[in-house]
Amino acid sequence: MPTPSKGPRLGGSAAHERLMLANLATALFEHKAITTTEHRAKRVQPLAEKLVSKAKRGDLHARRTVMQTIRRKDVVAELFEELAPKFAGREGGYTRITKLPPRKGDNAPMALIELVLEPVKAKKSASKKAAPKKAAPKAEPPAAEEPVVEAEPVVEADAVVETEVAAEPGEAK
Repeated sequence: MPTPSKGPRLGGSAAHERLMLANLATALFEHKAITTTEHRAKRVQPLAEKLVSKAKRGDLHARRTVMQTIRRKDVVAELFEELAPKFAGREGGYTRITKLPPRKGDNAPMALIELVLEPVKAKKSASKKAAPKKAAPKAEPPAAEEPVVEAEPVVEADAVVETEVAAEPGEAK
């Protein structure tokens, strides 16, 4: 048996694992969210991300490549025509895994894997955050002069401590 590339094998053979992951991806795109075990969710996430990236290209070759994994034409059509335009502004992270309580029968760790359909708003705030970071290094050279000024009061504080220490032995006499 070949060594698995990512994590333990989910099925009995490599072919069964591929079919299981393809079925999980099909269900994910059809229902927008599925509840499964954590291991299956973590294994289907990279496959789903790659399929969405191919669907965003939208050309015939990408559609045929996705059809090799997802065999249902209606799900592929929904992926290319409805879901891919919603992910146009997103660079990645098309899916989200949320941990759920363990399954009642066998206590297996469960998870909810879902498509992230919310629009991306981080572009504007990211550009605003990038500008202050560039301005902060410019403010550092004047800050280098301030520690010299701060060093003098520290010396005075030491002198005050020394005078207090000198005064204490005088009081003790």
